[in-house]
Amino acid sequence: MSRGVSAKRAGRRPALFVCGAAVSLAGALAAGIAAAQPAPEGATGYAPKPALVAKRFAIVAANPLAADAGYAMLERGGSAVDAAIAAQLVLNVVEPQSSGIGGGGFLLHYDARARRLAAYDGRETAPAAATPRLFLDAGGTPMPFGAAVGSGRSVGVPGLVAMLELAHRRHGVLPWHELFAPAIRLAEAGFAISPRLAALAARDPLLRASPTASAFFHAADGTPKPAGTWLANPELAATLRAIAQGGARAFYAGPIAADIARAVQTDPRGPGTLTEADLAAYRPVVREALCRDVRAWRVCGMPPPSAGGIATIQILALLGHTGAAALPADSPLAVHLFAQAARLAFADRDRWVADPAFAEVPVRGLTDARYLERRAQLIRPARPVIPAPAGEPPGAPRDARAAGDAQEAPATTHVSVIDARGDAVALTTSIESAFGNRAMVRGFFLNNQLTDFSFAPEVDGVPVANRVAPGKRPRSAMSPTIVFDRAGRVALVVGSPGGPWIINYVARTLVATLDRGQSVQAAIDAPNYGSRNGPLELEAGTAVADLAPSLERLGDTVRVIAMPSGLAGIQRVPGGWLAAADPRREGAARGE
Repeated sequence: MSRGVSAKRAGRRPALFVCGAAVSLAGALAAGIAAAQPAPEGATGYAPKPALVAKRFAIVAANPLAADAGYAMLERGGSAVDAAIAAQLVLNVVEPQSSGIGGGGFLLHYDARARRLAAYDGRETAPAAATPRLFLDAGGTPMPFGAAVGSGRSVGVPGLVAMLELAHRRHGVLPWHELFAPAIRLAEAGFAISPRLAALAARDPLLRASPTASAFFHAADGTPKPAGTWLANPELAATLRAIAQGGARAFYAGPIAADIARAVQTDPRGPGTLTEADLAAYRPVVREALCRDVRAWRVCGMPPPSAGGIATIQILALLGHTGAAALPADSPLAVHLFAQAARLAFADRDRWVADPAFAEVPVRGLTDARYLERRAQLIRPARPVIPAPAGEPPGAPRDARAAGDAQEAPATTHVSVIDARGDAVALTTSIESAFGNRAMVRGFFLNNQLTDFSFAPEVDGVPVANRVAPGKRPRSAMSPTIVFDRAGRVALVVGSPGGPWIINYVARTLVATLDRGQSVQAAIDAPNYGSRNGPLELEAGTAVADLAPSLERLGDTVRVIAMPSGLAGIQRVPGGWLAAADPRREGAARGE
């Protein structure tokens, strides 16, 4: 069967409203074909990928092999959850630096028949013995980030397997064990190391210091294995087979759990406290998705402990008061105004957002229209992008709290899916830093997600909401997002890896599609920019980097940096779906 709808087969040319812009289906296909051409000299540092138009179902994943696995499940009548799980398991094999069963994530699921949206929280938790001083040295000073990452103390209780099993129990169609078959085959037979994986492994000093990981990614003489090297992982195949046969229990109790706990407690770089009891006690949480009306759309994302849903909604709402949508997308003022909105959202994120089981998070106040209208008054064309103070939203807790200092790393992955029933999944998963804490157990990397907590539990005597506590989930920037149109239909499914930059990546894509009427592929291809309540950041090697002098004349402090987003989006078009993968990474779209 075809994995896409060719321009020749597209046939009719009905009017197409892509988030407000009228084009034709043939036009959308032509845009996809044009996107496959090399970028103009000096315009971007990467070659855009072709968009895919599918009639029945589509999936976008961070590696072609993962997209193939998800496509195979959809082709067999599987659900969006089935496809997402199969793709995620393959990503554990071929993109081990970004995610896997040793980590966690967030999953948004939309049931089209029931018209019900659910948010699945598979975020890691701190061990029962963790204390607020977890990342402080003997003198009470926060540890260097690298030292904290590369130790057992950074490992949280993994949540991914439990979350995926729960989502499958509620929304799966195919048998659980069948979803593991593609990943097990790849782990046993091997795969060619991709250029991205080879480059990351070659330049990672912490990876070389880990005996288990170094043996896996380096040759006998210590040289990194180059791209194209065939790499099998029989240990991971055996682990996946055990979970396929025994379910999540096989991971959270028994020999696998014992090996995880032992690796953490005996880590020679610094032991952690995670135990078998911590693993046995883990439970995923089903939360109410965070949805708000933003102009003609209903934008839905993850609630806390993720800050993604709040921040993206805030940025969109703040920009609605600036007239930014009427400006050319690549103009200095448009970039400046977006960064102004982003800095305000990050200021609120750092102060207010944490695990809602441990801190009162004023979600309703942070997304209140009147509050955001007042915050938008701080956005001025002549005001430079400088660090902003957090606001005081309605319903904010009376206890004083300080902004935290968490340092999220950009190693994450995302899968977007639409199945033949119209159900949708936006799945973002992570082991936090590239290769997690660099320790491998039974073929998979352990996470270092506890470094997403604020290292300093208080600032000037004021507690930080995102401080470490037993059983607590660290704050995250992961932003799986589903957007609905006025008729209540899924209009867009999107998400990205990228650590704290995820919020800017996803919000920029939403602005481009929802406000400017761009296709999701054009939006993803466009240069990245934004702010994390610090300098205004521009993507190196792209046309937006050339705006630096103009932005500096506005008073902005500008940094030109690599911003390798991995956006994966699926957008409704008449008669089907437009699926798009980010040209900056190895992702691919598949569909029929």
